[in-house]
Amino acid sequence: MKTLKPLFIGVLIGLGLGLWFGVNIGKHQPFYSNPFAEHKVGEKFKTTLGEGVDKAGQKLEKLGQELKGTGKP
Repeated sequence: MKTLKPLFIGVLIGLGLGLWFGVNIGKHQPFYSNPFAEHKVGEKFKTTLGEGVDKAGQKLEKLGQELKGTGKP
C-alpha cells in the first residue's frame, strides 16, 4: 500500500505534464508555453505565408536554372 500511493501520484503528474507538452508540440509551439493562451490567427498566417513564399521562390529559381540549361546559347 505504501508503494502504490507514490506510484499513483507519479502517474498523475506524468500524465498532466505529458498532456501539457503534447498539446504544445501539436500546436507547433515551444513545449513550455501555455497551451490555453489565445493565439492570433494573423501570426499563424504570417508564418505560413512566409514559408510558402520561400518555397515558391526556390521552385521558381530551380525552374529558371533548368530553363537556362536547356535553352539555346
